Amino acid sequence: MAQAPETASLRWLEAAQIAPEFTVPPTRQEWEKQRNTVRTQLSQLLGNLPARPATPVVQTVFREDRGDYILEKFQFDNKAGATVPGYLLLPKHADRKSPAILYCHWHGGQYDNGKEEIFKAEHTPEAPGPTLVKRGYVVLAIDAYCFGERNGQGPGGSDEKGGNGEMSASKFNLWVGRTLWGMILRDDLMALDYLSSRPEVDSNRIGVTGISMGATRSWWLMALDERLKVGVSVACLTRYRDLILHEGLKQHGIYYYVPGMLNHFDTEAVIALVAPRPILFLTGDRDRGSPVDGIRTIESKVRPAYRLYEKENHFQSVVYPNVGHEYLPDMWERMLGWMDLQLKHSFVP
Repeated sequence: MAQAPETASLRWLEAAQIAPEFTVPPTRQEWEKQRNTVRTQLSQLLGNLPARPATPVVQTVFREDRGDYILEKFQFDNKAGATVPGYLLLPKHADRKSPAILYCHWHGGQYDNGKEEIFKAEHTPEAPGPTLVKRGYVVLAIDAYCFGERNGQGPGGSDEKGGNGEMSASKFNLWVGRTLWGMILRDDLMALDYLSSRPEVDSNRIGVTGISMGATRSWWLMALDERLKVGVSVACLTRYRDLILHEGLKQHGIYYYVPGMLNHFDTEAVIALVAPRPILFLTGDRDRGSPVDGIRTIESKVRPAYRLYEKENHFQSVVYPNVGHEYLPDMWERMLGWMDLQLKHSFVP
């Protein structure tokens, strides 16, 4: 049988200093030592990020009654040259602290949307914010760098928006020794700091979810911060080596790339840091930004970490046949059920 022709992507990979395959060791003690090393390395790869303030100084812009819930708009200074606006949705008539959801918006080249996604049934079967708050969750969403009210607020000035603004923000951060991806996650962690501090929130019951860029933010944040107890990531489970082999680097924006990462590990090492906390991945097999062979490799390499804690059922990955980069109604129902199961029904005070 004739061998498949060698591709340019394979030649590039073979000539690069790619790390050996990631493997979870056979004992929990060995894994927890390795996990600390991986998490430290991951933080270093994101760059020389400014330290987060111990307590974010948050200004409430307005507070209004939306009938079924209370809406607050807020903003905080991220102490890195930017103001971060966000929304907080609060259930009404809660008689005790509520579970909470950090909602991460998508990219999609829709730079004007940002946090407004939570009020739209545009990329999701229902508007995420109102749906989740009516189920009893406190919901928080912010604008990521270059999105929503932050579109045109980068180093290129107010006339530079959209993809050009995102490119300038990426260039600036690389020049000062950090990544735009790291700065996006840093803002998300500041939002988590604020969410955790709210008196209405049970800080032991906080989940995170999103689609596309929001999905990737979700699993990276869970890898970096143990305060997030449960996650659902829709339409973005990308193993980087497989993305390269499928010639899919163009499927993700420049904001997403972390210099040096493949010199140390691939996606499975990041996701393994989530164990043993519950996480659910929902991905279409025709999503060009998440090749299926990479998904299967991630599954096989992450499950042993969950097995060490006897929590294999806490790692779930569903691949939908003949589905692209989209959020199906079945995915939506699974997301809601997973959050309810893990943050409400399975919770032990």
